[in-house]
Amino acid sequence: MDKDVLDATPTMIHNIPQPIFEEYIADKLKFRVEIRKNHSFLELEDFGDHVVTTLEDKNDGSRYRVRSKHVVACDGAKSTVRKFLGIESEGENAYEMMMTIHIDADLRPVLQDRPGMLHWVLDPSVSGFIIAYDLSGNQVLICNFDSDRYPVSAWNEDLCRRVVDAAIGDSVPYPILSYRPWVLSRQVARKYRSGNVFLAGDAAHSFPPTGGLGLNSGLGDVHNLAYKLAAVHQGWGSNSLLDTYELERRQVALVNSQQSVKNGKKIFGFLRTLGITDLDVNVARENLWRRINNNDPEIKKLIDEGVEGQREHFDNLGLHIGYVYGQRIMPENASIFLPIVIPGARLPHAWITTSSLTLPPPINSSYVTELRKKEIELRRFSTLDLIPVDVFTLIVGYHYSDTWSKHLENAKGHLASKMKMRIVVHGKDFEVIQDNYNWVDLMKLDEGQATLVRPDQHILAVLDMDVGAEGIVATMREHLVI
Repeated sequence: MDKDVLDATPTMIHNIPQPIFEEYIADKLKFRVEIRKNHSFLELEDFGDHVVTTLEDKNDGSRYRVRSKHVVACDGAKSTVRKFLGIESEGENAYEMMMTIHIDADLRPVLQDRPGMLHWVLDPSVSGFIIAYDLSGNQVLICNFDSDRYPVSAWNEDLCRRVVDAAIGDSVPYPILSYRPWVLSRQVARKYRSGNVFLAGDAAHSFPPTGGLGLNSGLGDVHNLAYKLAAVHQGWGSNSLLDTYELERRQVALVNSQQSVKNGKKIFGFLRTLGITDLDVNVARENLWRRINNNDPEIKKLIDEGVEGQREHFDNLGLHIGYVYGQRIMPENASIFLPIVIPGARLPHAWITTSSLTLPPPINSSYVTELRKKEIELRRFSTLDLIPVDVFTLIVGYHYSDTWSKHLENAKGHLASKMKMRIVVHGKDFEVIQDNYNWVDLMKLDEGQATLVRPDQHILAVLDMDVGAEGIVATMREHLVI
C-alpha cells in the first residue's frame, strides 16, 4: 500500500507472522487476564444461566471445571468446542492441493532493488507465491502441486528444498522450518451461537490465506461480540442482543471466504494462461518464454488482465473496513473502498485534533517512510478515536449541538443508567484537520444530522433533527432488544 490509504484508515494493513502476533498479544494481555498454556477443552454443560466447562491440564493430566456465564470458543479451525456442540459448517472441501513451506532465508541479495511483500513464482516446476514477512529472514512459500504426481506422502525436506530452490531461482542458504499440505477450500459454521456458547475466529470460519483475511475476520468477530456481552452482563442489554452477533458477523465471513477462494482460483488460472502447466518442465518453460516475449496483442492483453486480476489478493481494503452489517451482497471488487454514512457501516475516518477530549494514545505514523515530518504530526488522532469501547457516541455539528444535547439528556432518563452515552461536537470538542473525503459533508453535520455510533465503531443510526429524544430511545431499545 502507499500512503494514500491513510486517507481511508488511520493505520496501514500490516503483514505479521502469526507466532509474532501471538507473542505481541500475550504480552499486552499478561497483566489483564490469566493465560493458561497447554490446557485443552474436554466438554461443557450449559445450564441456561451459566456454563460449566471441563478442561484438562496437559502438563500433568489433571482435570478441572470452570463456571462462567458465557464461553467464547476461539480454538481454531479444528475447534473441539464446535464439534462437541455438533455445529456443522458450509463450504467447499476441495479445490487445489497446496503446500506451505516456511523458511528462513536472506532474499535481499536476490531481489536487490525490487523488494515486495508478495512475490509471484511462475517457474513451471513451482507455481505459487512467497510471502515475505521479513526479507532478511522469515518467509513462507505457498505453492500448488499435482497430488497424483506428488502425493502428500512423497513430501519430505529434500522435495521441499528442490521446490524452494526453484522458486527462489538462485543459490541461497536457508533452513526449512516446517512444511504443511492443505486444501484450497472454505468453511463457515452454520451457527455462531449455541445457548451461552459462541464461536469466534477460525472456530467460526476458516478459509485460504490467499488475501490474508483470516486474522482480521477473527478480530472483527470479538470486536462485535465484546460490547454485547458487556451489555448483557451489566444489565442494559437483553440476552437476545447476543443473537445479532451471528446475524452481523457470519455474512462477513461468507464474503471473505468466497473472496479468498476467488483469489486462489485467479492465481492458478493465471498460471494456466501463461501456459506453464505442461508436465514437461522444458516445454512449459519454452511456452512461458514464448508468451511473455510475444508481441501478439491478444496474448499481451491476456497477460495484462491476468496480472491486474491479482490486485484483489493484496489490495482489499473494501473487505477489511468496507463491510456493512445488514448487507447481503458480495462486492464486485474488493479493492474499492468508499466511506459511507449508513447504519451498519464503519464510522468514516478523518484526521482530527482536540484539546478537550481524552483520547487513546496518539497514532505513530513514522513507519510510513513516504510521509514528511509535518504529515506525521497531522496524523496523530482519527475520528475513530472519538468512540470509546464502552460508550455509544452521538456525533453532531456545532450549530446544532444545543438541541442534540437536550435530546440526548432527555433520552438518558428513559434508558438504563449503566449504559453510557455521550455527545461529541465538531467545532467544539474536535476539528477535522486532514480530510480527502469531505468528512463533515459526508456526515451532513452542517445540515443538523447526527450519527449515533456503537462501541465497536459501527454506525447504529443516522438521525434527523426532528426525531427528538423519543427517536434516540427507540433506536437504542431496538438495538439492545429491550
